[in-house]
Amino acid sequence: MSGVTLKKVTKSFDETNVIHGVDLEIPDGELCVFVGPSGCGKSTLLRMIAGLEQVTGGTIGIGSRDVTTADPADRGVAMVFQNYALYPHMTVAENMGFGLKMNGVAKTVVKEKVLKAAKILKLEDYLDRRPKALSGGQRQRVAIGRAIVRGPEVFLFDEPLSNLDAALRVQTRIEIARLHESLGTTMIYVTHDQVEAMTLADKIVVLRDGKIEQIGSPIELYKNPSNMFVAQFIGSPKMNFFELKDLTDNGRSLIKSGTDTLGIRPEHLKISKAGDAVVEGIPNLIEHLGEYALVHCETSSGNQFILKTTDLDKISKGTLSGFYVDVDDTYSFDSAS
Repeated sequence: MSGVTLKKVTKSFDETNVIHGVDLEIPDGELCVFVGPSGCGKSTLLRMIAGLEQVTGGTIGIGSRDVTTADPADRGVAMVFQNYALYPHMTVAENMGFGLKMNGVAKTVVKEKVLKAAKILKLEDYLDRRPKALSGGQRQRVAIGRAIVRGPEVFLFDEPLSNLDAALRVQTRIEIARLHESLGTTMIYVTHDQVEAMTLADKIVVLRDGKIEQIGSPIELYKNPSNMFVAQFIGSPKMNFFELKDLTDNGRSLIKSGTDTLGIRPEHLKISKAGDAVVEGIPNLIEHLGEYALVHCETSSGNQFILKTTDLDKISKGTLSGFYVDVDDTYSFDSAS
């Protein structure tokens, strides 16, 4: 097992710079998630670690080795792709063992490693099937099994759940978490889904426009976002932002000196007691989600915000309502910086 180190890593395509001097330390055995909107550079960064994209500047280390210019096969990494990339004419067992077979590993050793990986992923009953006879979740497990049999120092996952339906995403996410716990191998996981990031990661790296915005544990990023981008990206539903014009006198008093925007998460807004409102708004859409509801509101200034609540009997669609928040659950931002 090995950690991964990136030092001042840059990447350019012709004259376009897409990765801007990334410095990152991923300790041995950690599950690190790269998260960010489409086009932020997270997959490009992963592909550079894998050796599938050349580094324009900086260095990449795996363990004690500098692998910046090393061939992909010599880096000790295994990559799981979004589209499975299975051979349709091969059985599950043949797909999982193909890489070892091509490297001249003895058949008995290949069989042993395939059976071990199949047991971990609960694929023992499917080893003689071909990919077309499998569900999407099973195919993704085969792709993960193919990576496991190689015994890599680092696993790389490039949005592996995006082709699965909602139920399978949850199931496979749990399986990946259990896999990491059982193997203890360094894993780097790329996703645009912040729920995946929050539930899987030991550490999250939030990227925007080829730069790191913030690094931290899921709870650190949720409780202490460094800027408005991270504050809205981490958390579901996203954080509400209010300017002075959106707030009551009580609300304006909560904005710290030198800042101009108040952040409040939907789950921290409460229906107001008399005189306690920090913001007022008209509910115009209510999403009933069973355990709770999401109430979409609009202030008199036209600002849209969301309340997450179970107290629907205290609120009426189309009727002006007041909301308050505990001061400890507020965030003040300078919107200019």
